[in-house]
Amino acid sequence: MTDSIPLSHPDITDAEIRAVVATLKSGRLSIGPQLEEFERLVAKRAGRAHGIGVNSGTSGLHLGLLALGVRPGDEVITPAFSFVASANCIEYVGAKPVFVDCDPRTLNMRAEDVEAAITDRTRAIVGVEVFGNPTGMMELAKISTKHEIPMLEDACEGLGGRQGNERIGRFGRVAVFGFYPNKQITTGEGGMIVTDDDRVAALCRSLRNQGRAAPGDTESDEAGAELGSWLMHQRLGYNYRMSELNAALGVVQMKRLDKLIEARQSVAQQYMRRLMGNPHIILPTIDADVFMSWFVYVIRLSDRFTAEDRDWIIDGLRRHDVGASNYFPPIPLQLHYRLKYGYDIGDFPVAESVGQRTIALPFFPTITEREIDLVCQTLEVMLKRLTFARD
Repeated sequence: MTDSIPLSHPDITDAEIRAVVATLKSGRLSIGPQLEEFERLVAKRAGRAHGIGVNSGTSGLHLGLLALGVRPGDEVITPAFSFVASANCIEYVGAKPVFVDCDPRTLNMRAEDVEAAITDRTRAIVGVEVFGNPTGMMELAKISTKHEIPMLEDACEGLGGRQGNERIGRFGRVAVFGFYPNKQITTGEGGMIVTDDDRVAALCRSLRNQGRAAPGDTESDEAGAELGSWLMHQRLGYNYRMSELNAALGVVQMKRLDKLIEARQSVAQQYMRRLMGNPHIILPTIDADVFMSWFVYVIRLSDRFTAEDRDWIIDGLRRHDVGASNYFPPIPLQLHYRLKYGYDIGDFPVAESVGQRTIALPFFPTITEREIDLVCQTLEVMLKRLTFARD
């Protein structure tokens, strides 16, 4: 193999480059028309009234919890199997994350487990579409409504997907998308809060901009009078703004979203066809009513394999110039959470079992059929070597 196959690669065309250069030449690099257009496009795609651009999905989750009124001493239910930001945002506001194990098939939280975790201190639920799979989100939304506990939808991995007729980004009272370079679209770094709640939207706009009052901000008596004053701050805020450069990139990417999703679906289908007959691999399970907007392509080794086996295979793939990685060790077993809350091995058995056997394969819209074949061939050779050595 002469060229390495990366784990991910952003799909950037001349159109994105021209848009960023034009924005640079405009002299307007912050809080301008590119951000407004990007917010409009993402909100429209999610079917929400408001879009609030921020500098990362993590920042969006933080502001979302603040806007929902989560405060120190509260409890927030969140998945044990997710990217760490799904729990870190809870720590940022001084609340306690209450972790729930994942379903072994969908890798998302199950509604009955979430309901069982609710206490009189529960103030929010962070619902995550793991790897972009929305299965179970409708049920979580019903639990949220039943108990009058707002759901913050961590949609950072699912832009453009849906379950039935319901689009990802519409399940929670507030939802957040992320635009890191390996996502469906990228702004380099960036995120987007979407909501139909006017008050929440205005509060998030203020919070992202150092606490300055924003249009629609009704929480401060001075808001209307101070909107034009750059040095007046209505509340404690953050520097979470998205730049015009990031937004300009995002505008062009949003206009290409359907083609990018289609290309990713094609790659996922090729992996499915190529690997579905291998008894040592568990492929992603997608329900019939789910339109999948693929974020990554993550397989799992069967239960006969250990974490050490998985790591050996990943090392072997990398030695053969194939990008590969593990995915999502359980959050409660990350050092910060183990030390602070005393979690230990065995507390979240499904998340632990899954996390020990995941392998992310190279996945991006421009990967070729030949490269996919090389990835699969190399993976199967490594599996044969491992099983031969063990048997």
